[in-house]
Amino acid sequence: MADPEKQMIVEDGSEHEDVSSDEDGDKAIPATTAASLLQDPAVMAALQGKLGSMVGQASGYIQSLPAPVKKRIKALKKIQLEATKIEAQFYEEVHLLECKYHEKFGPLYTKRATITKGDYEPNEDECEWPSDSE
Repeated sequence: MADPEKQMIVEDGSEHEDVSSDEDGDKAIPATTAASLLQDPAVMAALQGKLGSMVGQASGYIQSLPAPVKKRIKALKKIQLEATKIEAQFYEEVHLLECKYHEKFGPLYTKRATITKGDYEPNEDECEWPSDSE
């Protein structure tokens, strides 16, 4: 993860992480080398395996934070839970609205299907369209 304290704003306005070298003085790995490593399926499989084994394990990072920061995190989690509940209500209402209009579209879909299958030939009134070129 990028450390916000190590980020700097470049003249074009984009954020770049400050690349620091290893403690023993070696040069940092160029971005192209890192990108090519991530293209290697064996490397990706190894990374996924390692990350998969870490799921569910506490890192101890949260516990190491000061008490005021922990309180902020809990408050933010509570706000996020409230937002998630509101979002769930939103999607429930969207679903009900979709069901309502699905019933209205049903007869149109049925009629359209009979026309496209050739089971029904539309009459002149049904074929009227404002533009002759279409």
